[in-house]
Amino acid sequence: MTEQKHPEEQILMEGDPDTTGHVWDGIKEFNNPLPRWWLWTFYATCAWGLIYTVLYPAWPLLSDSTAGVLGYSTRAEVAADIASFEEMNAPVRAQIEAVELAAINADENPDLYNYAIQGGAAIFRTWCAQCHGSGAAGATGYPNLLDDDWLWGGSIDEIHYTISHGIRNEDDFDARYSEMTAFDEILTDDEIGSVVQYVRNLSGQDHDATLATAGEQVFLDNCASCHMDDGTGDRFLGAPNLTDAIWLYGGDEASLEATVRYARFGVMPPWSADATEAGRLSEAEVRSVAVYVHSLGGGE
Repeated sequence: MTEQKHPEEQILMEGDPDTTGHVWDGIKEFNNPLPRWWLWTFYATCAWGLIYTVLYPAWPLLSDSTAGVLGYSTRAEVAADIASFEEMNAPVRAQIEAVELAAINADENPDLYNYAIQGGAAIFRTWCAQCHGSGAAGATGYPNLLDDDWLWGGSIDEIHYTISHGIRNEDDFDARYSEMTAFDEILTDDEIGSVVQYVRNLSGQDHDATLATAGEQVFLDNCASCHMDDGTGDRFLGAPNLTDAIWLYGGDEASLEATVRYARFGVMPPWSADATEAGRLSEAEVRSVAVYVHSLGGGE
């Protein structure tokens, strides 16, 4: 019989490098060194990483990070860029604040109008789209700014006032304010049901004619002081027109009953920093977004 050698006892061939001493299933691991160029590249990246953490912001701390000996800051760089553009746009902003709102239009001041539209669109997407939608079509409880139904008026001056001071907020003394009465404990269930049918009749919807007839007097006694005898509303009070098909909270029977019983009280914050400390926008920004909203198609 031929003697079989254990793999670890096998002799290496001539020219083979040394082994690490590790053996797996008879396979020995050669101790091949890494290429010198790879090692030096690795050492260089380690040195670069160490130098970078010393020179630039790097290591996170409890509430900040190491600043680096160079004091470099990407935030400061962005702030400097913003400041530079603010300086360049300052004359245009001053012009927007100086001219009459109605004069900011494509015919009289095309360049100024274009700046206001572009700036107003950006402001709208940043601050207004959360409630009114990115396309300004609104949602339940948030007005659609594309139609021609305006609770407080849709002229550019009226839009500017609404944006500046807001609606029913406690931050601005000049905020537009009105409050609908909750009739849950004032009217009976039958009276509420009949006035709902009358309102549906006013807006041309399917309704119970008998109940609507009875609801007319209820409407005249309790609702006409704000919504007018014919239901067309009063913009001075922010009372909506009940004769059209545009409903802020819904025109179905359930939504109308909830409105009559419990009332509605939508709030919009003031946006003008000039009007109140709670405001966020400069006068030029408020004017720009007013121009933009007015241009959407619903402005009067």
